[in-house]
Amino acid sequence: MTEKKTDNQSRLLIDLIMDIPFFAMLDSLELAVVAKHMNYFEIKTGEVLFTEGEAGDSVCFVIKGTLDVYKSSSTVGKAVRIATVTKNRSIGEMAVIDEYPRSATVRARSDAIIVSLTKRGFDAILKENPAVGAAILKKIASLVSMNLRRASSQLADFIDMPTSPPPQSPNEAMNG
Repeated sequence: MTEKKTDNQSRLLIDLIMDIPFFAMLDSLELAVVAKHMNYFEIKTGEVLFTEGEAGDSVCFVIKGTLDVYKSSSTVGKAVRIATVTKNRSIGEMAVIDEYPRSATVRARSDAIIVSLTKRGFDAILKENPAVGAAILKKIASLVSMNLRRASSQLADFIDMPTSPPPQSPNEAMNG
């Protein structure tokens, strides 16, 4: 069953998402396309938004509040907080692209207001308005790339291995 939103609900969602940097590239008509497929909900301090390993099907945007992101650690033997997500930030971007389980657990550090876009909603946007879908996809790819770069830098800080000089570029190898 598809949830139909009233005009007031759609306007509220547009007002909520228009200040989120993730959607900065969209104009008001494009924001309306996105808002039509978004869901609003509130979570209380301590509540889990999603759990590592469960099926994921939505990207969430924090409108108000703070969320902590935890990842299971085999070396520590418990979940370790790896990030904190605050107002106007997103979490769970990969879930609208791939079919893999959630990679972390997210818990509310404070009462929070969240809006979410499901994979189904994203697919509908791609079908209805490919340009808006492509803009969202490009933003997701940018965020995933940025997160991967950050994670690889953090990983390098923790690896304790003897260093060797970086490999030579083809030009350096020829010059000697």
